[in-house]
Parts: sequence; C-alpha cells; structure tokens
Amino acid sequence: MSKNLSNLSGRKGLSNNLFEALGKAASETGTPTKDHLEKIRQEFLIGKSSVYGTVSFYDFLKPENQGKKVYICNGSACLVAGTQEALHHKMSAHYAPEETGEMCCLGRCHENSAFQIEGENYSGNDIEHILEIKKGKQLTAEKYLVGSKGTPILTSEYGPVTEYYKTFLSSLEKSPTDLLAQLKIAGLRGRGGAGFSMAFKLESCKNAISNTKFIVCNADEGDPGAYSDRFIMENRPHALLQGMMLAGYMAGAEYGVVYIRGEYPESVTIISNAIEALRKEKLIGENINGSGFSYDFKVIKAQGAYICGEETALLSSIEGQRPEVRIRPPYPTQQGLFNEPTVVNNVETLANLPFIFKQGGEAFAAIGTQKSTGTKLISLDGYFNHPGIYEVDMGTPLSVVIYELGGGFKSAVKAMHIGGPLGGLVPVSKINDLAIDFDAFAKEGFLLGHASIVCIPESYPLIKYIEHLFKFTAHESCGKCFPCRLGSTRGYEMVGKAQTEDYKIDMNLMHDLLETMETGSLCALGGGLPLPIKNAMKYFEEELSPYFKK
Repeated sequence: MSKNLSNLSGRKGLSNNLFEALGKAASETGTPTKDHLEKIRQEFLIGKSSVYGTVSFYDFLKPENQGKKVYICNGSACLVAGTQEALHHKMSAHYAPEETGEMCCLGRCHENSAFQIEGENYSGNDIEHILEIKKGKQLTAEKYLVGSKGTPILTSEYGPVTEYYKTFLSSLEKSPTDLLAQLKIAGLRGRGGAGFSMAFKLESCKNAISNTKFIVCNADEGDPGAYSDRFIMENRPHALLQGMMLAGYMAGAEYGVVYIRGEYPESVTIISNAIEALRKEKLIGENINGSGFSYDFKVIKAQGAYICGEETALLSSIEGQRPEVRIRPPYPTQQGLFNEPTVVNNVETLANLPFIFKQGGEAFAAIGTQKSTGTKLISLDGYFNHPGIYEVDMGTPLSVVIYELGGGFKSAVKAMHIGGPLGGLVPVSKINDLAIDFDAFAKEGFLLGHASIVCIPESYPLIKYIEHLFKFTAHESCGKCFPCRLGSTRGYEMVGKAQTEDYKIDMNLMHDLLETMETGSLCALGGGLPLPIKNAMKYFEEELSPYFKK
C-alpha cells in the first residue's frame, strides 16, 4: 500500500474513481486495452506498473479474461454438489473453451449449477433454457426459502420507505454520543466473521480528527456457500442503506461506499435503484431534513477477488491499487480510504442498526446470548431438504438449524464447512455440541464466521476438498506475505502429489506448514486456512491416513 497512490487516487474524490474507470475500460472486451490504460494512468497520474499491477490481479480485468462470454461457478458448494461437470459439458455446445471463464462464487449455493451470461446469474435448471437465455428471452427463476426462529430482525418486511426512515430522521435529533451509547448497550458484533465490536470502530472514527470520513460497506461476500448478504441487498436494501446512514451520523462521515462483488450483478442494480429512491425522497444529500447532516452514497462494482473481503485490501481496491493487505497499525478508523478515517463493516452488521435505534439497545441485547447478542443469518446449501436463508437468535442450537429449519440432509453427509473457506470443518457428530454464537464455535475449535453451511457428502473425498481449499487460497492470495502465497501453493502441491504418485505426506511437515501460515500470514486468508485442514486431520484421520506417513 502506498500513501502517495492513495492520495493521488483521492484527488478526484469518489465521483471520478480510478478503480471504476478500469472496470469501464474492461467492459467491452473483458480487459482494458493498452490505449485505455495509458489514458487512465495519465489522467490519475499513476505509473504504468501500478496500473498494470492492478489490472493483472482481478479475474474480470486481467488480460486472460479477454473474450470471455460465459462464467461457470467453481465455488465449494457447486464443487461438492457435483453439478458443474455436466454444466460445462452442456455449455460447451454453445461456447468455445476460450469464451468460457470461471467465477467463485455466484451465491446460488441453494440450487447449484450456477453460471453467468451477459451480466446475469443463472442456476438450477436454467441451463435447460440456454437457447432462450442467449436470445435474451429467459431470466433466472431462482427461488429459495426464507425463514426464522426467534426474533425476525432482518427477515421481516420493513414496509414503505418513507415510514421506515423515520428511525433515521428521529435519530438525527439525538447526539452521535447518545446513539453510540445505545449501540454499546446493544453489543452488536461484526457479522463478517471476526465478531469485532461495531461501536468501538465507530467511536474510534468519530474521535479521529479529519474533515473527510467514510463508511464503507464490505459487500464483497466472497465466502463460497454464503448468500445472506445478497439476500439483504436484493430483498432488504434499505435496511443496509439506513444502517450506513446511521453509522455515518455516529462517526461524522458524510460518504457511504457500497463495494459489491461483481459476481452479484442483481445486487448492484437493486442497491443503485434504492439509492435513487432515497434521492427522490430527499433522504440523502445536503443538509438532510434541515438537520445540518449531509450524506451520500457511491456504489462500486468489484472485479473478482476474494481478498477484497479483507477490509484493508478492499480499501486499496477502491483506490484502484492492487488489493494487497495493509499492515496495521494504522487502522482504517485512523487512516483508511484515501488516507482518511474510515469504518468498514459488512452488510449484515450494518443492516441491524435500524432495529437497534428503533427498538433500543436493550431490546437488541435481550436477544441471543450475553456475549453474542442479536440474531444471525444462516445460509443453507442444496444438500438440505429446505435450503435457503434462515434467521435465528444467537445461541440457537445448531441441531435446530440443521433438522428443524433445514429439514435435515437430502443424502448422507459426513461434514459441514461452516463460515466460508476459512471456517471450521464440522463433522456431523458435533452437531449437538454447537450453538450459533461466536464463543460456542470457538470453544469447540471451529469458527462461526459468515455462518454459511456447505455440506460435504459421504461420497466426496476429503483429500480432494483439502486440495480445493489450498488451491482456492493460492489463487486468491494477494501475494504480499510469503506464508500465504507460498504456503498455500506448497500445500496443494503436496496434497495433489499424494493422490497421483507414490508419495505420502509427512505429518510433521504438514503441521509446520500450517503453523507457519497461521502465525505468519498478514490476514485471515493465509492465517485462517489451517483451521479447516486441522479439523479434517483431527476428525477424519482414518479416511486421510492413506495419504500421510504413519
């Protein structure tokens, strides 16, 4: 990360954004031409190597993306469901290999067979209508169940927009300090995986001295198996937007940036339309309702990079830099976007704020457990009888989620990967030992994370899943630190060799590799990967024993 590049990118503010310019330049052919890059770098006073370093990193900007017309999901849920090989075969009758790319993941984990054509996502049986889709006459018929057990904060309808935003307008009559006090009582922790106190972040930003501050929504929901943030953006967009406005008022920020992954085109459209609806109602802009508070939004479409789910890499991405993880301190609340104080939270976290400030911090704190208050959205994949999005009070037994809400498994399952690729690999034998809260999972050696659930069937070899996790990390690594970049590559090389050659993995060597990644990586990508692999080695020792030295 370069402070100078951050300042250069910030000269034009958010209205003329470097990263956005690169995306537009790539829109026609899949990658910017040399002439486009030269024009952009001169406009923003950025060096050739910096611009090329950015473009060559992203899946949807790099030169290899040129000419791609269709993208097929290679996420974990589609992988273990075994649907993608047949999908590739059917698609090959309509698109040449050089016209076919891959995406990870499209958030269609509830029905798999996912792909994208012309900026539209499809899944389930949509492939059977490929001719109509190519002619623009067929849109996806995606459906999934939405339910709750306990207090439906995020799954309940919020009614007319003007009525819903009365919470925000009434909050403007109170001081940011008073609102922060309520948020502290609520005890809201980040829903993106780390479980960090939201009030602490906002207060830290509020206390930072600067004329410009930002609220950034991390809507780069890249965890394969997770689609809860997508549910909010596409079905409850104003819960997110009002949450960002409330956060902005508390932190003293007048700008909100919604960074939405390129794999979610529908979310980009719906959030953009919702912002325009707010503008027409004069709920955003200068001096809102005569309060003296001003606030506006910028939607940025990402270009395919899992690492941008890490908050500092996301900030570098918005600036048009290569999305490498930044060393902390300084923390984003002191020096974030364009070197200005910034609060980064994910979609689900921000969407809880309207409830908290309508009902009060005590009402939110009364839901869930003492250390994990409120509710949690759960994403269930296609191996459940009732796949979909479910909201439960924190502390709800995992068994209730699996058997009561999800209806149990369609076929025999041996493990569940909960919380994304860096989450814990939970054997089905542990279902009755876990509850949906951060501490219960940590106590058992797992990670709740995003609370997405990808089922691994009895028939799927765990050694192949471990190889998939190593390859995923190697592909998505920003490359800044050696433990992540090299460790993940050595990992999938060893695991691959053990499956194809007369080679057995040295157990001590594997543990050394995992420990190096865990302790030496700059962020949770390299640091979190060892958890599911250690879980697999612990709970499925017998299955994996043929690949390891005794």
